[in-house]
Amino acid sequence: MFELLPEVGLRLPGCAGTLRFGVDERTAQWAVATVADVRVGWVCGVRWAFSARYRGLTLDVHGDATDRRGRHQSAAGLVGIGLTRDPFTLAGPSACPVVLRGIDLFGYPTAEVSDALHDGLSPTLRLSGDGLYLSAVSVRVEPVSVES
Repeated sequence: MFELLPEVGLRLPGCAGTLRFGVDERTAQWAVATVADVRVGWVCGVRWAFSARYRGLTLDVHGDATDRRGRHQSAAGLVGIGLTRDPFTLAGPSACPVVLRGIDLFGYPTAEVSDALHDGLSPTLRLSGDGLYLSAVSVRVEPVSVES
């Protein structure tokens, strides 16, 4: 089970511990490597990124955010975490729970999850999906910008 901890990070499955915002790349990779194989990735506007696959989910992690020109670091350490379901698993609940405030975000239909989270979400959290079940969730150290 993954547990989203807005403003803190992500609790990893089993006894792997918590992936905390602000940790360096090596610490983040070490924590994730205890549950899955780590693969180097790329995200625009950050100095490092990697991903891992675990029971039908892709975990994306990135850090050391830079300014628009990539010159100056605007946020040190881990700044973003995302979990995305494999497309072929979207017809039903996820094999691995992804929990926020005791609610399995990928375990129930989107409408039920929305009703359960009626009191609002942290501005650092984004849920997405246009089908029966949510397909992705992400959490950042800073508020997520609103798309127009």
